[in-house]
Amino acid sequence: MVLTMEAVNPILRDSVTLADFLETTKELELTTAERRTIVDQALIMIDSVYVHLPLKKAMYAINPVQRLKILKRQINILSDREFHSEMLHIFKEMRDLHTNYILPAPYKQHTVFLPFLMEEYYDDTKKRHYIVTRVIPGFHHDTFKPGVEITDWNGVPIDLAVAMNADREAGSNKAARHVRGLDAMTVRPMAFSLPPAEQWIIVGYTSNNQHYTIQLSWQVQQFPSFNEMANSAVDEEFATDKGLDLNMELTNTARKVLFSRDAKESSEQSPDPRSAATPTIMGDEDLLRRKSLYPGTFQFRPVDTPQGQIGYLRIRTFSGPEPNAFVQEVIRIAELLPQGGLIIDVRGNGGGIIVNGERILQLFSSNRVEAERLHFINNEVTLAIANSDTFNGFAKQWVNSIDLSTVTGSIYSQGFPIESPELTNSIGRRYNGNVVVITDARCYSTTDIFAAGFQDNKIGKILGVDDNTGAGGANVFTHETLRYVLQGPDSPFRELPRGTAMRVAIRQTTRVGDKAGLPVEDLGIQPDAIHRMTRDDVLYDNRDLIAAAAALLMQP
Repeated sequence: MVLTMEAVNPILRDSVTLADFLETTKELELTTAERRTIVDQALIMIDSVYVHLPLKKAMYAINPVQRLKILKRQINILSDREFHSEMLHIFKEMRDLHTNYILPAPYKQHTVFLPFLMEEYYDDTKKRHYIVTRVIPGFHHDTFKPGVEITDWNGVPIDLAVAMNADREAGSNKAARHVRGLDAMTVRPMAFSLPPAEQWIIVGYTSNNQHYTIQLSWQVQQFPSFNEMANSAVDEEFATDKGLDLNMELTNTARKVLFSRDAKESSEQSPDPRSAATPTIMGDEDLLRRKSLYPGTFQFRPVDTPQGQIGYLRIRTFSGPEPNAFVQEVIRIAELLPQGGLIIDVRGNGGGIIVNGERILQLFSSNRVEAERLHFINNEVTLAIANSDTFNGFAKQWVNSIDLSTVTGSIYSQGFPIESPELTNSIGRRYNGNVVVITDARCYSTTDIFAAGFQDNKIGKILGVDDNTGAGGANVFTHETLRYVLQGPDSPFRELPRGTAMRVAIRQTTRVGDKAGLPVEDLGIQPDAIHRMTRDDVLYDNRDLIAAAAALLMQP
């Protein structure tokens, strides 16, 4: 028997069935003129601003500019769903989670979900399994509960079903597409994905050596914070310093709210990780020593291992607080933790403010840290962007090399770090023990840049649970940011209709050190060692993973 979830989980009382949600979208179709505006703006962003276009055309044999031109000719013959579907597909085939078409309201404020989370683990023979790890509070069933193994999905073997879903995702390498396909099996922010075609799914699973099936309906929930996250203000201080997988950020937020043991309390008590406000626990010194000032960003604890006690720090986002507060909190946490070694776990971190990821590298290195390099693609539009006085002339140092490209024929500009080397090295080392970083294929953008810097500056070893990080090697701008940078009647950027939005990778990141010049995009960061998640990891707080990281920490 399945109980009414809303009776136990008040935050879900506003959720509706997928069928009911779709009824609300029937009268919201775009006009022909609105569709034409969307396509024209996408053409400008991809053809003139998108830094990875030559790379993507070469690697994946695609031509998104031509597809947009064809779509423009078909505007009058497509349904609204067909139009949005084609726009999403054009953007996703570039396999770049920075470069997105974001659906208009009401889609982008809503998430469609099933009442459980599914994760994967590997057995001793390296065979992959999928199990239920959490159900929404208030959901009860005699046999469908955490720990059961999923065997099939709508009659399709589960491994194949995940692979088919992964093919619809924009991850830039096989590992990245797989994990995003897995995540989207049960939680899908509709900013980046149209509602499922099916209104329910049938899951096959085993429990106590018996095989069962269960039919579960898709539900839709609105999260107030989503609109703010999907439409970040262009006048914020770090609008030009972003490196973020927004879909991962939205997914993480939805999972936290939906699957917390007390979702309502968690939502009310956890401060916004982007806020620099001091939380109420400031008066309790003991709590301060056990809990981060920004619990949505950091969690930490000492860990007992056979080699002695070490520290464990989870960084869930680089989106906030602002860099000075971010660095100071990492320093404070590092000083509270055991000094015999530190595990920094950045799995599932979709990125955020790039300087947050780069400034903390100095805290763990005795040598001067060299930051990764950023490059524009060279053309008249990016030259105008670099010449802009907005955001304190953030890109003036790129002007000369972009301008010279008319003579040199260079595709990319000269590379510069996103901030001065003096700021990147203004504090120096604050933790003297060895450090290991744990990554996965959900790591993206700023987190890719952090992992690349950690490896390129030879600070320590990286332990991966996947073969690569997510490979997001760029600085991302929203369409609204581009409108703000290039203002006036001659600007190529026009207001998008109905709350539609777009994002684009505008500056490419290349590596330093032994891998100098290699792009982060698509390649990602390969770990020094790999640990495949075990059943004990997914059910018992990463038990084997932390043991493997501790062992790697002690290696010379």
